[in-house]
Amino acid sequence: MRLVLNQGARIRMTKVKICGIRSYDNALMVAQAGADMIGLNFYTKTPRYIEPQSAREIADKLRDALGDDCPVLVGLFVNATDSHISQVMDIVGLDFAQLSGDESESVLKELRGVGFKSIRPANMMMAMDDVNYFESTFPMDDRIPSLIVDAYHPKLYGGTGETASIEVALAVKDRIPRMMLAGGLNPENVADRIQTIQPWGVDVASGVEAGTPGEKDEAKVNAFIQAVKAV
Repeated sequence: MRLVLNQGARIRMTKVKICGIRSYDNALMVAQAGADMIGLNFYTKTPRYIEPQSAREIADKLRDALGDDCPVLVGLFVNATDSHISQVMDIVGLDFAQLSGDESESVLKELRGVGFKSIRPANMMMAMDDVNYFESTFPMDDRIPSLIVDAYHPKLYGGTGETASIEVALAVKDRIPRMMLAGGLNPENVADRIQTIQPWGVDVASGVEAGTPGEKDEAKVNAFIQAVKAV
């Protein structure tokens, strides 16, 4: 049976990506709440990791249920080779790949427009260096960000709950077409961050969880998306 979403749930200025989904029920819930993108994490060292075959089952069921209303499905990878990323994308049926590690521009170029980079700059200089370095790889597809700006952490690749620098995010936003903001966002602070930074999109994982990593809380998801829509 095909489920029909409220079309008004998708009409807004700021895009929403909810990352680290690990079950079909959670995926369907966040889709019906109005998420534009769903992130599936293929980094084995995170508690939000999902095996490709399990992710394929989620993707197939979600597309069967929602049809054209299915959110964009993004795979998150950390320091994977372009061949491995392409293989997982084929297995799962992903729309795009997010590279959240220390990848070079050559990996993105090999993905031929279906990949985008997440950066964690420690300061303004590093942020501008990253923008200059990855500028030639920014995807043309306006369903996805040119670049994600996440909070800096010396060892962890996202999902830390730490907030990204406002100064850095503003500087990056001025340089690129579509800047997505990540890092420490939750229903309580996302509206203020959007008003201050005005990003193209926002990305959340732990900020809409109540306990177990990867298990999204329905009340928090709805509160988050409503806060975004209200700005």
